[in-house]
Amino acid sequence: MTQESDVVSVRPLSKRNGLTLTIVGASAFVLGFGLFVLFPELFAVGLVFFSLGAIALILGLAKVYEPETTLSMDEQGLTYFHRRGKVAVSWSNIQRVDIPRVTQGVDTIELSYIGIKLKQLNPILDNISLRLAAGLLTEQRPLLVTAASQQEDLATLETYLGAEFSPLVVDGDRYRGVLAMFGHRCVMLNTHLGYHLYIPHDSLDRDPREFIKLLRQRIAQSATQVDVTTH
Repeated sequence: MTQESDVVSVRPLSKRNGLTLTIVGASAFVLGFGLFVLFPELFAVGLVFFSLGAIALILGLAKVYEPETTLSMDEQGLTYFHRRGKVAVSWSNIQRVDIPRVTQGVDTIELSYIGIKLKQLNPILDNISLRLAAGLLTEQRPLLVTAASQQEDLATLETYLGAEFSPLVVDGDRYRGVLAMFGHRCVMLNTHLGYHLYIPHDSLDRDPREFIKLLRQRIAQSATQVDVTTH
């Protein structure tokens, strides 16, 4: 984490060793290919190097192309940076933050996300890019399945999927296409999991509970400043 004045920037732990993993993966990939071509009798060894190298190379490149900063906090609010774009949430629009939990039998399981419950969805739909909205729709499919499984009824998922492609009206504003789909997803996740937005733990630079504590401090500070200003 870096901090300048009141601005806090989060550099994710998952970003670390991306270049090293890419180089090691590329080397193993080339070595495996070379063993295939030059030493057919070492096919099994070459296959191991080739396969592991390909996996490491893909993972390494994914880390390299992730943003250097995934989250930024300033006086106005929280900004989430993604390789597909960014979205900003003002402190005054956050109702609560926590780790989402689901029940499985008699057990309560924490999901690997930080959930953000909004007061209003419109500001998010108005500032998120179409590219980022489409990317999050794909990445959050596991959350969709988790949310539907809480009802233990596939009809819930089928009903949502049927409505996802329809226009969405929020507080009088009408949204279509990708924005409507993303809005429907946020509403559905909020209904079943309790939060509109989800930040994966691998975007953080510390323990999730410590980050939640920091977010709550910022939200409280913003609310105090608003009270002082209005009075």
